[in-house]
Amino acid sequence: MFGIVRPCTHRLSEGLRTEWMAHLCGLCLALRSDHGQFARVVTNYDGLIVSVLTEAQSERTTGWRRTAGPCPLRAMRTAPVARGEGARLAAAVSLVLASAKVRDHVADGDGLLRRRPVAAAARRVAAGWDRAGARAGARLGFDTALLVDAVDRQTGIELAAGPGTSLLTVTEPTETATAAAFAHTAVLAGKPRNAEPLAEAGRLFGRLAHLLDAVEDQAADAASGAWNPLTATGTSRAEARRLCDDALRGVRLALRDAEFTDARLAHVLLAHELRRSVDRAFGTEACSHRADGVLLDGAAATGTRPDGSFGPPPGNPYAPGPGGPASPPQLPPEPPRDRRGLVAGCLVWAGLACTCQMCCGTFEDPWSHQRREGLCSQCDCGDCCEACDCCSNCGDCCDGCDCCDCGCDCGC
Repeated sequence: MFGIVRPCTHRLSEGLRTEWMAHLCGLCLALRSDHGQFARVVTNYDGLIVSVLTEAQSERTTGWRRTAGPCPLRAMRTAPVARGEGARLAAAVSLVLASAKVRDHVADGDGLLRRRPVAAAARRVAAGWDRAGARAGARLGFDTALLVDAVDRQTGIELAAGPGTSLLTVTEPTETATAAAFAHTAVLAGKPRNAEPLAEAGRLFGRLAHLLDAVEDQAADAASGAWNPLTATGTSRAEARRLCDDALRGVRLALRDAEFTDARLAHVLLAHELRRSVDRAFGTEACSHRADGVLLDGAAATGTRPDGSFGPPPGNPYAPGPGGPASPPQLPPEPPRDRRGLVAGCLVWAGLACTCQMCCGTFEDPWSHQRREGLCSQCDCGDCCEACDCCSNCGDCCDGCDCCDCGCDCGC
């Protein structure tokens, strides 16, 4: 999985969490159905926004969901998944942009791609994805040549960029590509008047994606000698943050100009979670998980508890003191559990880790079979309204959004 919008499921209501997973699984299954099993590796969090936007503008029909079979990423559970033109457009866009990403890594000689045989194989895979994306796009009336042209121009722009070059010159191809994808959702949904505001939202989303990728990779690029837009143009992180904040405001304003049938999930992803993505990239997001009313310094940076993922808080909860008895209470013994062996438990643990079940939600302990909370549960995700500058007096960001239970009149 890759992408800048990665919502923690603890911040989504149950209904929105189900909707989000339906689009994620719908994108994955659309890639498999139209382009084969291997194409599923390009499933990404940002691509599903195309599917979300298409559905947000469309009238509900009887065939907008189907029940998918068990999947390891869903703990072998069935689930309703999105189907239709939105998911197929998301699949086509994901293929083309993933192809561009592969070619970019080949050009930079990253990792194993320095080796000629591996690079040649990667180019063949990328070329196949380009053709598959073009065929899928053509069936939906979307010309993926717009994306390919934008990506091809990126290399020349980067070669010409230097100190003093505007950072927006470098991000322009990405902006053009995402603007085209967002605008076409209006065509698929039969809302052509939405094309202009959604193109603007897509353009600014592409800018954010490019800038946040540059911010997150700057240190690693400096260590490896790879090209980075911030370093190459001499742009400070403060200026990059200003551009990101401006883009966030622009996305929210553009969404307010579009007409939606049900904008709740699109609003959460593009108004709330996009803000959190910026905060995460710039290291300004803090975990508010507290022990004894004091902010945990280590948890603020990592979102984890210093005493371990699943352990109790430090200290003896039954020690004498305020709120504690003088001696431990006598608790009934726990019933014996059928524990797995070391090797079997390690294999189950690896499966849980590889399928991300240990990140969010609940899962069964690999050895004891006890129900455990995912790592996200160790952090207080906070109020979703914090992500949209509450009380900035420029509109009601939570209008039509069921993620906010606080009743605040927040502006975005």
